[in-house]
Amino acid sequence: MALKRIGILTGGGDCPGLNAVIRAVAKNAMGAGIEVIGIEDGYLGLIEDRFCPLKRDDVSNILTLGGTILGSCNKANPSSYAVRQDGKWVMKDVRDQVIKHYKKAGLDALVVIGGDGTMSGAAKLIDAGMSIVGVPKTIDNDLWGSDVTFGHDTAVTTASDALDKVHTTASSHHRVMVVEIMGRYAGWLALNAGVASGADVILIPEIAFDIEKVAAKCVERSKIGKRFTIIAAGEGAKQAGGKMFIDHINEASPDPIRLGGVAKFVSDQVEKITGIESRSIVLGHIQRGGPPTPRDRLLATGFGHHAMCLVHKGSFGRVVIKKNGVIDSIPIVDVADKVRTVPLDHPMLEAARALGTSFGD
Repeated sequence: MALKRIGILTGGGDCPGLNAVIRAVAKNAMGAGIEVIGIEDGYLGLIEDRFCPLKRDDVSNILTLGGTILGSCNKANPSSYAVRQDGKWVMKDVRDQVIKHYKKAGLDALVVIGGDGTMSGAAKLIDAGMSIVGVPKTIDNDLWGSDVTFGHDTAVTTASDALDKVHTTASSHHRVMVVEIMGRYAGWLALNAGVASGADVILIPEIAFDIEKVAAKCVERSKIGKRFTIIAAGEGAKQAGGKMFIDHINEASPDPIRLGGVAKFVSDQVEKITGIESRSIVLGHIQRGGPPTPRDRLLATGFGHHAMCLVHKGSFGRVVIKKNGVIDSIPIVDVADKVRTVPLDHPMLEAARALGTSFGD
């Protein structure tokens, strides 16, 4: 069947490179005579029937633009959508509503750009009969099956730059500086930014830390004349035998846990144990912002092109990945509800340890 019209949406948290994918998908489709419909604010637009036709001018000059021209939402999962009833949030399956809007718009297929949560939602829509191709994005780099996702390189660059700047003020004031970095349940962002900036201690979810050992590293540096310490702490890092630090719970979200607080805990405890003045910094959403790096622009463009190759062939139900340097695809169901974490035998961990970096274990 010849394709006449496809939809495209960006789901979950935003990240640099989304517009580069939109551009690649839309221009490829338009060049083949296929109409492109933008869906506003991710799955929320599908649920609320908010669609907008995209023309060539709409997707021109957006390659270097951060964020997403379509908007995004990380709270709208069609199979588990929060609605307010009797003063309480209740999760409902609204996939029938989504299918109705999908058919009303005359869509033959949908390109879904997002991370693990978005792909899990896509898997449920595929079960309901929709033709979907996925494109992986996340600054966390935690999508199972792909060695890399676009947005990660830009976030590493941003976090590394922040750590570099903290380095100079930590040196001036002889302080321990603990920088909290995003990444949720995977340590890729904290690990890569920490190594790139020469952090003395890196705390990641995959390696539980002992606060006494973290403090000992700070004292050890003081004894050899290094009167400051830089600690890069992934937001999902936890103490041995403890739990991840939770900032708050969002009951209206299908993924309600919002992590946060590890940097303050580590800073407070290190100062208490060692007497060395300590400060904590939370980088937060600055890591999601700004224009994508050239590397992310290239990856996003390649992913968008490959997604349209799958669409043209009718190879639906698949998500684009990059494995061993090659762009390929795997079934979306293989990715759904999984998280790609840092293996404990990863070469970067070994390299960092060899250079004297502590992981608090």
